[in-house]
Amino acid sequence: MEKITLSGQLFQYLITGLTIGSIYAMVAIGFNIIYNVTEIINFAQGEFVMLGGLIMVFFNTVLKLSIFLAFPLTIMVVTAVGLLMDRLAIRPIRQPSVITLIIATIAVSILIKGAAMFIWGKDPLDLPAFSGRHPIDFFGAVIQPQYFWVIGFLIVIVVLLTLFFEKTILGKAMSACADNVDAASLVGINVKRMVLFSFCLSAAIGATAGIVVTPISLMEYDRGAMLAVKGFGAVILGGLGSFPGAVLGGLILGVIESFGAGLISSGYKDAFALIVLLIVLFFRPSGLLGSVEISKIKKF
Repeated sequence: MEKITLSGQLFQYLITGLTIGSIYAMVAIGFNIIYNVTEIINFAQGEFVMLGGLIMVFFNTVLKLSIFLAFPLTIMVVTAVGLLMDRLAIRPIRQPSVITLIIATIAVSILIKGAAMFIWGKDPLDLPAFSGRHPIDFFGAVIQPQYFWVIGFLIVIVVLLTLFFEKTILGKAMSACADNVDAASLVGINVKRMVLFSFCLSAAIGATAGIVVTPISLMEYDRGAMLAVKGFGAVILGGLGSFPGAVLGGLILGVIESFGAGLISSGYKDAFALIVLLIVLFFRPSGLLGSVEISKIKKF
């Protein structure tokens, strides 16, 4: 009986870690989409996640819209925020440097967080789970059905992005900008338009992460900053610019946090992930799947 209980407990930690890690992976993917086209780190990525959760709560619980209508509407609204961020905060900067653009994303993050606090207040908000909250007994672990939604959406996003970048003209144009902005511009690709689309796409992915995680952990105005830190950690761990690395890094961080919190202490879960991150970077500075090449700063 003890063995079954222990195995069930370990499986519980694993599933919880994969769920948390899936959210980190989605945030990390959003980071990489913008980085690959602009070579800047968008520190407002976590705010896209926060907005996704809070706007979904507004549509679903306040306006009483069905989840099938509220979900796409939320993604559209947050995507519009990403579009406005590029138009109003990134593009107007003359002779932009990477540092200047990163500071601009930090400023946008602060503004979005302040606006969210003013609109929704400081209290965490709940969203009904997609399949209810009746737990499932699975291999001795008690699992919330929403966990499967989170992991499932990560899989869907990875598959769709793979098809998008490999099969569509727009995806190939964005990949060309990621490889060499100057060469992409010379062959007629509108680089500014690709930058705009990268912000919209990363905002949509962030909104999806916020929607699916809110039924599990609630959502509040200041949640985005920590999610951005964890997502950025996943990017660095997996390799900056690598989409498989973003997914792997996010899942690893999530599993480490879950096992650390369950087996040792929840108060040190962030420290466990940080220690592993530092160890990996000590032996492989480019991350697990990152390239060791240092690319030049892209201009657009």
